Amino acid sequence: MDKALLARVEKQAWFHRFPRALPFTLFGIALLATGLFVNNFERLDRAANSAQLYQQANDLANELEYKAAENTVYLNAAASLFSGSEEVSKRQLSDLIADLGERAAERGVLGVGWARWMKAGDIEAFQAEQREATNAPDFTIRPVPISPFAEMAVIAVLAPDTESNHAALGYDMYSEAKRRTAMDAAISTGRASATAKVQLVQDFNRGARPGFLIYVPVFARQSTDRRWVKGPLKGFVYSPIRAQEFLSAALRRVPHEDINVQLYDGPVQASNKLAESVIEGSQGETTRRTVVVGDRTWTLVVTSVNTRLLSPVSRLSLLAGILVSLLVLALSWLATMRAAEDRKVLEWLTQQNAIRLSLTRELNHRVKNTLANVLSIVSLTRRRSRSIDDFAEGLTGRIRALSATHDLLSQRDWSDALLSEVVTSELAPYLDPTDPHADLEGPDVALAPNDALSLGLALHELATNAAKYGALSTPNGRVSIKWRLSGDAVCEVEWKESGGPPVKAPERRGFGLDLIEKIVSHELKAAVEMDFAPDGVHCRLKVPVRDPGTFAIRQGREG
Repeated sequence: MDKALLARVEKQAWFHRFPRALPFTLFGIALLATGLFVNNFERLDRAANSAQLYQQANDLANELEYKAAENTVYLNAAASLFSGSEEVSKRQLSDLIADLGERAAERGVLGVGWARWMKAGDIEAFQAEQREATNAPDFTIRPVPISPFAEMAVIAVLAPDTESNHAALGYDMYSEAKRRTAMDAAISTGRASATAKVQLVQDFNRGARPGFLIYVPVFARQSTDRRWVKGPLKGFVYSPIRAQEFLSAALRRVPHEDINVQLYDGPVQASNKLAESVIEGSQGETTRRTVVVGDRTWTLVVTSVNTRLLSPVSRLSLLAGILVSLLVLALSWLATMRAAEDRKVLEWLTQQNAIRLSLTRELNHRVKNTLANVLSIVSLTRRRSRSIDDFAEGLTGRIRALSATHDLLSQRDWSDALLSEVVTSELAPYLDPTDPHADLEGPDVALAPNDALSLGLALHELATNAAKYGALSTPNGRVSIKWRLSGDAVCEVEWKESGGPPVKAPERRGFGLDLIEKIVSHELKAAVEMDFAPDGVHCRLKVPVRDPGTFAIRQGREG
């Protein structure tokens, strides 16, 4: 294979070692880009919400001041009307509400009332007068003043004539500190004045319902030198207002989705809270505004509320980004898998090429070794033969021995050969099941190809010699072949003949002995022990048992 191609393959090895890195990296980049887009949209949305929050706070503060001023205008008109009257009647107040305050209930106003300014000594006469004028026999001033000289502002008329308003008649508002402070301020300035946070008389038995009152003083008018001047105080025109309904009326005129609103009389303290409008959600940005009602300063707190995790644009962008990221992941995954498959094919081709080269080198080596063995066999056979027939017979047998071992190795794909199969192949003619002349005993041992060929030649020569001159030449002769593994990765093979004719050491060395002691011992790298005992030939061979990885060509490379 082209070396440049192999070099490029090696450079890209990281890509194939981590096949999931690229798809997930691209997926992460796409998600990161999506997150940046969503964050930018959220930042813009927060800026828009902040501007909207400030606008809502301003609009709500203006609406509260407008409604308070609207109530004050009604009360000032009533004060101007009543300043010239001897007494204020319920009919006059009802007409005033009908003419000037048709939407008073929408502003949280419970009505318009008249509080008579009087001395404590006039209680009896005033009670009798009110009972007769209003046909209310239960009209009673409360609380009863301690001193007959105490000043009082008693609720004489309150319209509309509802059950809760009727229950407030006769109450001395000047007896309560917060109301008295507001009335004193109105007397001092001659203008409208609001109370601090109070519990309205109408709600005394209805639990905690914070409210406030707006007072406008009514002075008698006197004529001096053709001019009207302010005379003595006659009383107060006032409006009792529930704070929660007052705030709700303002909120109906101002968009207030996704905001929390708290209204405080003065500083932001729990004891000063007048009203609130709260929705569920996580708190966001907060802004405060000052609201002036009469002569009092309120604090309006407006807080944005996150009722949703993301804005609609951000949710759409996030969904689109996730879909695009998944598409990128899928496409890059498919591309990576295709590249991985191409890599496997390329590696397989590279491996096959390496195997082919190895096989070629191994085949060349083994052919050379086989030819060298054949040449040695031919040369030795020629020198030791007495005739052409003797030469042909010896050479043919030895070549067949090599061929038989070659067949065994070919059947096992030249990976190895079992020692028992090599022995069985060479002694096949003497292993008749009905009358065997050879005993085989030993464990399964795998031999390297070259070692199997050498052992096969040695066994062939021993068997041929035994068949001509030794134990296998007589009917009662036997051969015992035993092998065992020793501790130093060597298999010891023992050939022992018995029952044959008496044996004596040869007077001259034959080809078989030279083949065993020279060629075989050289190939096996171990000395061969030959003992020509009188009762039979005894031979010991040592065959190395090698690790398959040292001689296998394809084994382990194809897996």
